[in-house]
Amino acid sequence: MLSKVRKPMVGLLSYKKNNYIHKIFSRMKQLVLFVALLLAYSLSFAQETAIDAFLKAQPEIKSVEKIEGNDFFTSTYKIMVEQPLDHEHLEKGTFLQRVFVADKSQEGPVVFITEGYGAAYAGSPRYVNELSPMLGASQICVEHRYFGDSWPEPLNWDYLTVKNAAADHHRIVQIMKKYYGGKWVNTGISKGGQTVVYHRWLYPDDVDVSIPYVAPLNFGVEDGRHEPFIANIPGTAEQRKKILEFQTEILKNRTVYLPKLKAFCEQQKFTFRISMDEVLDYCVLEYPFALWQWGNLVNQVPAADQDADSLFEHLMIVSNPSYFAIEGMEGIQSFFVQAARELGYYGYDTRPFKRYLSIKSAKNYLPKIFLPDDLKIRYDKKIAKQVKKFIDTTDAKILFVYGGWDPWFASGFEVPQKNNLLRIVKEGGSHSARINNLPEAQKKIVKQTLEDWLQMKVNIE
Repeated sequence: MLSKVRKPMVGLLSYKKNNYIHKIFSRMKQLVLFVALLLAYSLSFAQETAIDAFLKAQPEIKSVEKIEGNDFFTSTYKIMVEQPLDHEHLEKGTFLQRVFVADKSQEGPVVFITEGYGAAYAGSPRYVNELSPMLGASQICVEHRYFGDSWPEPLNWDYLTVKNAAADHHRIVQIMKKYYGGKWVNTGISKGGQTVVYHRWLYPDDVDVSIPYVAPLNFGVEDGRHEPFIANIPGTAEQRKKILEFQTEILKNRTVYLPKLKAFCEQQKFTFRISMDEVLDYCVLEYPFALWQWGNLVNQVPAADQDADSLFEHLMIVSNPSYFAIEGMEGIQSFFVQAARELGYYGYDTRPFKRYLSIKSAKNYLPKIFLPDDLKIRYDKKIAKQVKKFIDTTDAKILFVYGGWDPWFASGFEVPQKNNLLRIVKEGGSHSARINNLPEAQKKIVKQTLEDWLQMKVNIE
């Protein structure tokens, strides 16, 4: 009987002992978790304090503002960097350039974004460049001079040059390399992609790898390669025929569409340097470039026999007159100054519509529409030729990404077959071609190439 009584006692003692041990382990786990969180917070705080202190200690950085950043990064800052107006003549004065620094790790890589326009978007907590997660990198986004909050006062267009912009970027790299010790990758999209290459051309040792997206290399204010490209390459022959018919229908019936355009522009309070007849001409001439550049509305081109309201509405969606309006140029007129001076641009093929246009020619349309009357600029042919020579001869590691139906691909960089250069063209792709939206086979090529070049793991899914 005693044994029968003792067994439950033993079980009860065992239960109490196990329960006690379980509580100890549970508390230990909580303590370990607490310590780990505290350590992580301490490291994060220390890292944040380190980058904050570094930025505030640099004499070239005139203001440092901590802002809300993406959770991928430890901390994000908006800084204003003092830059020479003319890097070869420091006595000309200075201006402040806006830069966004999103810190991930002092020892890790840096994605250096040479924005071609304004960079306000980089101050959004939603913004992460696609390369930053791929590389586990910190991110520095530099607003281009003469855009956004990076305007010199008083305004002098003489200092808006490729060489001055590249020197801006070089100076920021020099500052930030005092803090960041990992690999550097400069990148940008479209005009920002051009800026990437110009920076690498003039300062080849600033970064380890360059990744320009959809970047053109134009050889004239009206390069000449875009028009035949649009007429023969993107889409199907049937799609291109339908686009031509749409354009012709609008121009043939300008007495129907001109009043609609005038009413639309009055409602939007648009003003122009050209007549409304010319605005209609240029909206129609711009239409196929605008359509193929993004490519998402190609299957929505209305048939020429649809009602006038439908055709006009579609034209306004794809080729809005705001592009040619004085109001639409606010904030981007600097681009047209650069295009006229060094970057080049594209022209329009007027031949299919000769009898329906109000203009005799579209030659020299850029200065006529987009530049102030008192600003006379001569295009410098040397820059594009020198950059082409650089690409043909350089040992710099550069990855070009293009969309095969993007009109800008017509003047894309021609890349020799060398181990340090790679050009990826997304078949049927548009101006929105990125590594993340490439086909799997091309993603694998990019991943392997970047891992070989950077000697590190690259996370491309």
